[in-house]
Amino acid sequence: MMADILAQAVNVANTGWGNTGAIEVGLAAGGAAIGIGAVGAGASQAVGRNPGAIGIILAVSFAIIAVSEGTFILVAFVLKG
Repeated sequence: MMADILAQAVNVANTGWGNTGAIEVGLAAGGAAIGIGAVGAGASQAVGRNPGAIGIILAVSFAIIAVSEGTFILVAFVLKG
């Protein structure tokens, strides 16, 4: 199923409708960096307030970081072509 979604995204990008330039990819990278920084800041504050919950906080932080990076990779490599 994921391969079908990626194939459709590539087809849309190749038809000329999804022309993305370097500015859009740069904005996506900046958004991912801001999101990861916000997650890191929140995680460090949460661990400072409750050191016993470090395992849960790290697990949730890594999941959110993975979503942010995945979004950037989708924009940068699939839509850019």
